[in-house]
Amino acid sequence: MMNFTQLVLASHNAGKLKELQAMLGASVQLRSIGEFSSVEPEETGLSFVENAILKARNAARISGLPSLADDSGLAVDFLGGAPGIYSARYADGKGDAANNAKLLDALKDVPEAERGAQFVCVLALVRHADDPLPILCEGLWHGRILTQASGEHGFGYDPLFWVPSRDCSSAELSPSEKNLISHRARAMDLLRQRLGLI
Repeated sequence: MMNFTQLVLASHNAGKLKELQAMLGASVQLRSIGEFSSVEPEETGLSFVENAILKARNAARISGLPSLADDSGLAVDFLGGAPGIYSARYADGKGDAANNAKLLDALKDVPEAERGAQFVCVLALVRHADDPLPILCEGLWHGRILTQASGEHGFGYDPLFWVPSRDCSSAELSPSEKNLISHRARAMDLLRQRLGLI
């Protein structure tokens, strides 16, 4: 068991900070990398794992504290795992609506049975910038891509992601319900076990 009272989250996203802090619990304080720097590292990795480690090392180097990074996205079976690590910038950085429109167009004539997809989350925790043994935890959330958006909650591809176990889209789940079953929740459960918080 490792004992951390503080971790720096390698993200400037206030929503992600709040979500992960709620999942982590009160015994560990999660601080934003934004307290230390406004610069985002270039994500040059070719996988979720590589990018998560790269971001965690960068945050640890800047802050001098143990660091946690999350790299996540959507992998669509029919598209060979795309948009994958490029999920957030799938439509050249034009935002969620453009990303969703591009995905719907890419799957225009694809039948329901071939629209399988999964949200992927990799969490990487490093004790220091040169940690040779990062803790890696992966969460997968399986579903399929709808033919049109549905629901008002969430962000990103949530309105297009059908959750079979709940018979609704991810964007139709309440935030608290999503936080129990999402890819990020699954990865965080594993991390909490590794840290002895469960």
